[in-house]
Amino acid sequence: MSSEEPTPGVVAPPMPAEPPRIVPAVPAVPAAPVRKDRRVLRAVLRWTAAAVVFAAVGTATAYGITGMERTDVPGLATESDGRWDYPELTRPPLPSGSPAAFADSNSAASHHADLRELVLPAPEGATQDPKLRGRDGWLPVAEFVDLFEADTDREDITYVLRDYGVRHIAARGWTMPDGTRGRVYLLRFDTAAVADEVYAQELFLSGSPRYEVRGVDVGSLPDGGFKPPKALYDLEIQAFDEAKPYGRERVRQAYISAGDVLAVIVLSGKDGVAEIPFQQTVVLQGQLLG
Repeated sequence: MSSEEPTPGVVAPPMPAEPPRIVPAVPAVPAAPVRKDRRVLRAVLRWTAAAVVFAAVGTATAYGITGMERTDVPGLATESDGRWDYPELTRPPLPSGSPAAFADSNSAASHHADLRELVLPAPEGATQDPKLRGRDGWLPVAEFVDLFEADTDREDITYVLRDYGVRHIAARGWTMPDGTRGRVYLLRFDTAAVADEVYAQELFLSGSPRYEVRGVDVGSLPDGGFKPPKALYDLEIQAFDEAKPYGRERVRQAYISAGDVLAVIVLSGKDGVAEIPFQQTVVLQGQLLG
């Protein structure tokens, strides 16, 4: 991973050296050519259009997120909409000369920024979960796999990640004052083609998550109320809500395919998870990766 340059105006703590990459137990799946569909071919327009969320100010400088407009997420119409107070977001700087993930010159759709800096920060007032900080910001595969309920699921997804050669996992977790828990995991693979294969072939079964996370009792169904903003057209997003009757907690989850990175977002709470904070969390994480 390339060294990072500091974001202008922000004093960032020095990042520890990146650990050795995770070596697959079996040979990784060969990387297939990246599909160049209309989303990728239109990527350059995204950085110049007036509706773009990020403003590109140079390959060696940071991209600022001015904030999610209320019209970007269904239901964000008034000040009292219940959304969480996230800090101002800034995309981490790119190494000098490195293209953005969805630039036409980046045929592998690779994220060159530090993966740990692409994880959504916790909202204001949240208590962070130190367990998900990992070692030097990198989470072991076993800690990610512990997200899932069944022993067989944990075993299966461990083999999936090894077979496809996951490189790094970065994560963040928190608990809000009302007891709602949030967990965000970013998994980086060698190329977008490999990540897309995992997303399309391994994560879902008959339109629902193949591996149920802890706390889900009956199962999860597609969240029909979640509509990703058009500005995130480079990404693939699927969102799910736990089916009734709820288990120990009501769980909402989302999966994002963004180039060589897969994001897994899980929000849960004994008293349920409000729709707006869930959508807000997914959209903001998507903006950081898009």
